[in-house]
Amino acid sequence: MTVDAVEEFERHRSKLLGLAYRMLGSVEEAEDVVQDTFLRWRQASAVESPWAWLAKVATNLCVNSLTSARARRESYVGCWLPEPVLTAGGALGPLDSAEQRELVSLAFLVLLERLNPVERAVFVLREAFAYSHREVAEVIDSSEANSRQIYTRARRRLADARDDGSHQRADQVHRRDLVERFLAAAQQGDLSALEKVLAEDVTAWVDGGGRVSAARRPICGLSRVARYLVGSRNIAGQGVRLSAAEVNGAPGLLALAGTELVGVLVPETADGRVTAIRIIANPDKLRLSHSARLSCSS
Repeated sequence: MTVDAVEEFERHRSKLLGLAYRMLGSVEEAEDVVQDTFLRWRQASAVESPWAWLAKVATNLCVNSLTSARARRESYVGCWLPEPVLTAGGALGPLDSAEQRELVSLAFLVLLERLNPVERAVFVLREAFAYSHREVAEVIDSSEANSRQIYTRARRRLADARDDGSHQRADQVHRRDLVERFLAAAQQGDLSALEKVLAEDVTAWVDGGGRVSAARRPICGLSRVARYLVGSRNIAGQGVRLSAAEVNGAPGLLALAGTELVGVLVPETADGRVTAIRIIANPDKLRLSHSARLSCSS
């Protein structure tokens, strides 16, 4: 392989990582896909459009990976959540609009699990990378008409799985303010203050992966979630501090024991209250949170 070929691949590496992460919800698995894509790139010759070739290879590797990942996630211990990524430094590419932020949010990545691998590929290519149906069809070796059908079906399935719209989502400024109030209450273990920021129907999901002590089923209701948060704070001890950070395009919290990251909390807000909380405590999903460099930009 020539030096030029290696440099060409490196120009697209971060964008490939962004594609694979959106497909898989895992930085580690995305890295594996990019490495496998590189190995195939080394054997390629006379490629007219490098990005198109690389994206097709990476997408199909992701489709294959998702097929086997589905079986692994069915036997996963407790709640499965995507691997979090710190995004304030542009790790997931431009996130200037609400739509861009939603596409990489933990909540939306969980929602994408409802799609089959091909539906997810079509949806991600269309929504995150602005592919035309002709371009999508070339990636999945199908027709434009079939791409349109798959995309329509994927959008319908996601729309059906969303909430009924009765909650009004907060804008980014109000959301950040609410998260800061949540942070203060959680940091102090203040049950009363937590109850003031949590919605009556709040739900918390905790991903410990069987590696750490964590609730294995969703925790539902204001009182139960508040007590769980305070209890977890007391168990962790005073050595753990919470720090605000942008996680997957949204305001979140990092739980730090000294300099070690031991947990990531991402609240979801609506109507001036926290309506959902996703907590990642599985150590295997925290090692790459600071170092991942993923992008959807050229």
